[in-house]
Amino acid sequence: MPLSGRCLCGDVRFEVDGPFEATGNCHCSMCRKAHGAPFASFVGAPARAFRWLSGTDRIARGGLRPFCRRCGSITPTVNEGWPSVFVPLGLLDGDPKIGELQHMFVGSKAPWYDITDTAPQFDAYPPGMGEGIPFPRKTEPTPEAVRGGCLCGAVAFETPRPVAGPIALCHCTRCRRARAAAHAANFFVELERFRWLRGADKVEQFKVPEADRFAQAFCRDCGGKVPMVRNRAVIPAGVLDDDPGIRPGLHIFVASKAPWFRIADDLPRYDEYAPGFPPPAPAPG
Repeated sequence: MPLSGRCLCGDVRFEVDGPFEATGNCHCSMCRKAHGAPFASFVGAPARAFRWLSGTDRIARGGLRPFCRRCGSITPTVNEGWPSVFVPLGLLDGDPKIGELQHMFVGSKAPWYDITDTAPQFDAYPPGMGEGIPFPRKTEPTPEAVRGGCLCGAVAFETPRPVAGPIALCHCTRCRRARAAAHAANFFVELERFRWLRGADKVEQFKVPEADRFAQAFCRDCGGKVPMVRNRAVIPAGVLDDDPGIRPGLHIFVASKAPWFRIADDLPRYDEYAPGFPPPAPAPG
């Protein structure tokens, strides 16, 4: 039976049959910036088993990752002549039943995220999968601030040190589709402690119409995730260029967790929001 999938806004839809190939969790900085998460998770399938159902005209294909122009979700990679298609697992409605995924590009792992499962780890690609390509940092480091930006470098921002935590790992369906990943990883910064360095005019925002507040911000050029700035800045930790000095502190919306992802750490878990989290946003002033 085929599995269906879609982006956050639902414009891009697809279905795919097996057999599925467990590709892995990729920790490279390119995947982190594209998805805004600590890692991106992909499954492979035969190209002949993949079908677009709608929205191919919504997909931007000119950058390093295809993405939905309306909501910013990274979409499946389908290239003419390739025998396989690579699907971000966070977009799927069901469970491909592939077991625990190996970890790739652990040599580029986010310093604030610990791998706690027992799956195999590789500093770059596993043997036989190819060679990595260099991906230079696109912001200048400074000891006074934590900086980050989108995948192409057009959008960049900073927040001064020290940074207040914790980082929340959210497993809700909206976060999974928005990040096209196992879960989101966000922290909150008050407006007076947030500054765009460049590219604020390139930031697109998509708000889920039926949601009270859920929205996603991304670079219109590359689809890379960036902070959502309203009454405060909600920063996707995956796009950081520096170690923020804070760490994940809790899992939220675990009742909506992806069936293919296993939580292997000992952090507190909450079926929905944790009591008192997120902290209330300042009133507009």
